[in-house]
Amino acid sequence: MERRDFLKLSALASAGMLLMPGCNSNQQDIPAFMKDMQEAWKVDPRAAATDWFRNARYGMFIHYGLYSLLGRGEWVQLSDKIHVAEYAKLADRFTADKFDADFITDLALEAEMKYINITTRHHDSFCLWDTKYTDFKSTNTPAKRDLIAELYEQCNKKGLAFHLYYSHGRDWRHPHAPNNDKWGGHARPKYETKEPYYKYDDEQDINIYVDFLYNQVEELLDMFPDVGSIWLDGHKVPVSGDFEQFRLQELYDMIHAKQPHMLVSYKEGVLNNEDFLAPERKYKPDGIPAKPLEICDHLQRNKWGYAKGQDGKHKTSKEVVKMLQRASKYPANLLLNTGPLPSGEMHPEDVKVLREVGQMIRTQGWDNLLTSEL
Repeated sequence: MERRDFLKLSALASAGMLLMPGCNSNQQDIPAFMKDMQEAWKVDPRAAATDWFRNARYGMFIHYGLYSLLGRGEWVQLSDKIHVAEYAKLADRFTADKFDADFITDLALEAEMKYINITTRHHDSFCLWDTKYTDFKSTNTPAKRDLIAELYEQCNKKGLAFHLYYSHGRDWRHPHAPNNDKWGGHARPKYETKEPYYKYDDEQDINIYVDFLYNQVEELLDMFPDVGSIWLDGHKVPVSGDFEQFRLQELYDMIHAKQPHMLVSYKEGVLNNEDFLAPERKYKPDGIPAKPLEICDHLQRNKWGYAKGQDGKHKTSKEVVKMLQRASKYPANLLLNTGPLPSGEMHPEDVKVLREVGQMIRTQGWDNLLTSEL
């Protein structure tokens, strides 16, 4: 039996045992952010987590990585056609000296947010945790820090749910990741000269890449056992090719077996059995969504990662309230993104606006705010 088949059977068997009503409370303690849902948790952890998520309303999204150093957004490697070796040199300048998990979580609480989602690994494949599956990670930079571990600790300490963004379908570094010819969806930058780091044709093996994905997600769940959800990105790549090669059901089964309460999303959905949908701001559902919905938007004008050219032009508190009002009509949560500065410091414009909106929520109350005229 091949390793992935064994893992799949093991995950299914574990899920079967762990998801039996009433059995799970002895397997894992309830996460801190769900402390008020003990009874529902005992019956069905994932159903309880789904109810919690439906009522969360508002969360913080954080895009931070090597791309932040260039200040041209998170897609800069692709848009500027920066070759792999050249892009990797940014790691020598990554200090994250002002990334402060204590400040970030306090800010989220001041903003009346209920959860934080951070880019553990974006399309450039740079990892913000101490993974054993690649050397391309924050602990191998001058920062020498596991930023995911730091933020996870502070979220648990303060009762915020901690969510994981993970670029799954799209990777611009891994030699065996999907390519443009077979998969489309901006799978790789369109370099004018051949990228020597990539494997091509018969040398390329998508299974090596998929094993890498599986191993990293499993590692994240082992390292951080009380995660609210995982937000998989890059769905346009799998759906433009043979998405069965990504073995998504195997991945979902492993996630639910490892953390039975944990919710899984893959943007608008790939297998259509994801726990919630997480489209971007322009999404227009056909009727009321049957699943929990989360709409993400950004405080910059048109970038998720830090864009220096947009300094002084970030969205206002009034615009954020309009986002919250629009999200409530779906109904959906609003996952509001901020792109920290190269140092990891939260952008001052965003700090000001988030605090202002939090004060408005406390002063007016959610119901009044969501129906107020602006």
